[in-house]
Amino acid sequence: MARLRNGSGGFERSCSFCGKSADMARRLIAGPNDVFICDECVEVCRKILSEEDHDLSAQFTGDIPTPKEIKSYLDLFVIGQDDAKKALSVAVYNHYKRIANPAKEPDDVEIEKSNVLLIGPTGTGKTLLAKTLARKLKVPFAIVDATTLTEAGYVGEDVENILLKLIQNAGGNIAAAERGIVYIDEIDKIARKGENISITRDVSGEGVQQALLKIIEGTIASVPPQGGRKHPNQEMIRINTTDILFICGGAFVGLDKYIEHRVVQHPMGFGTEIWDRRERSIKELFNALHPDDLIHFGMIPEFIGRLPITVSLEELKREDLRRIITEPRNAIIKQYQASLAIDDVKLEFTEGAIDAIADTAIKQKTGARGLRAIVEKMMTDIMFEIPSIEGNKRVVITRDTVEKSEPPEIHQIQKSA
Repeated sequence: MARLRNGSGGFERSCSFCGKSADMARRLIAGPNDVFICDECVEVCRKILSEEDHDLSAQFTGDIPTPKEIKSYLDLFVIGQDDAKKALSVAVYNHYKRIANPAKEPDDVEIEKSNVLLIGPTGTGKTLLAKTLARKLKVPFAIVDATTLTEAGYVGEDVENILLKLIQNAGGNIAAAERGIVYIDEIDKIARKGENISITRDVSGEGVQQALLKIIEGTIASVPPQGGRKHPNQEMIRINTTDILFICGGAFVGLDKYIEHRVVQHPMGFGTEIWDRRERSIKELFNALHPDDLIHFGMIPEFIGRLPITVSLEELKREDLRRIITEPRNAIIKQYQASLAIDDVKLEFTEGAIDAIADTAIKQKTGARGLRAIVEKMMTDIMFEIPSIEGNKRVVITRDTVEKSEPPEIHQIQKSA
């Protein structure tokens, strides 16, 4: 019944489906003839109605782009990093080929999942690569920050909340989420704090690595539907992580020192190549990476073993940064040109100004991420003054504007009759 008699002799509204009173329900929606339904019953109905659609949309089509097609797509959004794009394209192609062609008989060869570890300086495009891959493959994608994760029972996020974000981004479609991509950023921040095992729990370092092992390898995980901590009375979402591709990325600051020390110590004998650190780039050092180097850094062997594909990214050179400033559709320079065009201002950057912006980013070691901050700081005074000057204007940003904070060249443009 939709109406129940209360203690005072009147009637109070209640859900016609579950009987929950208006005081207990968060929302109660009224219908004709004194029929009501609470928000929880609406959500249950929504899930029932969408279950069939979810099952149909969750089937993996097997229409997998080739590695060359994947790389060509990455080239449209990510400048440079050709070696990393090739390695990622092959890894992703093999992963989804494995999903589309599962082992049908017990005796068939079962191809194991190959998760990826991205290593490279900050601002080299690790996150952008993972985002672009997910967009090309049209699969659910989630980005999580490893610095927020702790062992269960401690302040911070449980590792299962990683999967909750993926489920939410898949629109609640569990089957679709089970073939998605998860990018775990700042993975180097969960390194063990020192090589010696401490008697106290390392709840945000080794503890998180241990907790991630089964999820990354493949297991049936129980995820709290509302996030937060697990509670006995909370109904869990079960998700199989076997076909979820995990891409972990980090700057691993100081890892090059471990590699350099190992390589310098080992070569012996006549004709051995002498390692000169000054002639080696960060990428060349990372290309010589051995699992032992990651163990010395603070990653546990079991965790390293679940990330068999290691991809190193190189520091962006001046030419790469120049292209990032000018080529992409939403390049920072194009954004300012579009913004000032509204004020009848034609904004131009000289070649010297573009070089100076790239050189500043290299000097600050911020990579592509720092380009916007450099341009924003330089443009603040210009954006403050220019709109007050009447008439059509052409503003030219020069090298001195970037390096010495000198005012830009301003020219009045005469309107044609």
